[in-house]
Amino acid sequence: MPGKVLMVQGTASHVGKSVLVSALCRIFRQDGFSVAPFKAQNMSNNSYVTADGGEIGRAQAVQADAAGVDARVEMNPVLLKPEADHISQVVLMGRPLLTAEARDYFGLKPQLWEAVHTSLDSLREDFDIVVVEGAGSPAEINLKKNEIVNMRVALYANAPVLLCGDIDRGGVFASLVGTLELLEPEERAIVKGIVINKFRGDPALLTDGVTWLEERTGIPVAGLIHHYRDIHIPEEDSVALDDAPKSTHQSVLDVVVLQLPHIANFDDFDPIARHPGVELRYVDSPDQLGCPDLVIIPGTKTTIPDLAWMNERGLSRAVIELHSGGTAVVGICGGYQMLGTKVSDPEHIESSIAELDGLGLLNLTTVFEGSKETHRIKGKVTEATGLLSGADNMPVSGYEIHMGRSVGEGFSLPFLVEDRADVPVSGDGDLEGAIDSSGNVLGTYIHGLFLNPELRSSMLAELARRKGVSLPDATAENDMDREYDKLADWVRSSMDMDLIYQITGLSRNYDAART
Repeated sequence: MPGKVLMVQGTASHVGKSVLVSALCRIFRQDGFSVAPFKAQNMSNNSYVTADGGEIGRAQAVQADAAGVDARVEMNPVLLKPEADHISQVVLMGRPLLTAEARDYFGLKPQLWEAVHTSLDSLREDFDIVVVEGAGSPAEINLKKNEIVNMRVALYANAPVLLCGDIDRGGVFASLVGTLELLEPEERAIVKGIVINKFRGDPALLTDGVTWLEERTGIPVAGLIHHYRDIHIPEEDSVALDDAPKSTHQSVLDVVVLQLPHIANFDDFDPIARHPGVELRYVDSPDQLGCPDLVIIPGTKTTIPDLAWMNERGLSRAVIELHSGGTAVVGICGGYQMLGTKVSDPEHIESSIAELDGLGLLNLTTVFEGSKETHRIKGKVTEATGLLSGADNMPVSGYEIHMGRSVGEGFSLPFLVEDRADVPVSGDGDLEGAIDSSGNVLGTYIHGLFLNPELRSSMLAELARRKGVSLPDATAENDMDREYDKLADWVRSSMDMDLIYQITGLSRNYDAART
């Protein structure tokens, strides 16, 4: 018998759908069910690599982690990675299909829908319940005819829908009622619960509003979820960076990340933000830089255009000047490529710009090629110098997502990749990355570098040592299992779980051994 399906849709983007799905995945797991997340189509440059080398949205990898299962390409069969206005790379079942403009993309819908419904069918065969996330709003009239991610999925799976609205941004009653009014009768009929998210204050003050909403729509309010600040779950959308909470602890180190226009995998740096004694700031202009201890140039979907943007804003020159004054600089993926002397795209794979000078902090050049490298990796530190002084032989795990090859001389290769999950490595492994002779400039293709707690603590401790300060103990930091459990407890206490189980058709006394 196929597994059950529960879908979370929203009145708009960034209303909390992704985090709510993560919470429900953990709750069902806690209650003894095998559970998987699913999002038919994701638009994000925040991506992740599955064990077989497929690329999916980072949000679905987080949700899979909350569910306690390995991420699979079926959990996000269609991923759109924006490269410029109206242009995105289309990743289908984990592999790049093509780069398309919006008007051309609609012609792909039959092929994409085939992948969507077969992926959902596959997950239902393997799990007791699949928690499905929608995208944006199901009431976008201009997109509805061709959508493959909201009500089309819900109707295909005959899935009950929870409609989520964000009260923190204002107008939640209008957005919920307006969304329902714009749905077709058969779509409205499968909306079985309303969730009001990010509430602040006394719930008693909302009682009249909840009563009115239920009477007006005939749909029960399944949850009033309070805004939280002490639960740390990676965000899906880079818009979250604009509202990033300030550090609540006394900071002795200042770390800045350049907020590039096409920033990718920004959750690489969440563990730094949570590290005691460290303030993490995202900046997009030279006057915001200040005098940080570390500048990070993050990954990006479009390296050369974002490098050109840095040049235009004066950020490239500012970073070079900070480096000359002793500030450490780390580049991840696209940021690593920018650290070199030149970035070339002769086949115009990522943009119309064929070549651009880099920052020149590392003596390397990058040339973009047609194939994309996507691998999970495990390895270790082999060059314990500079920023890595205290990290000799420390384990490193993460993932690679990049196009282009970087070569050069006059620097050391600090990491040894001993295992790529989906392809063999040569001999004892492949050397990776670059660190200059001063040890103050580090580049790597490894995403998730700072998610390695021992390595992260060592690098931050080295920065603190140089500054003559001490960092508080971080032993208990960044336990994601603990964060998922905290999130589940928070949401469970705010949701009518009896209603959730009723609409899904699951029994809390269900024997998790499928028959």
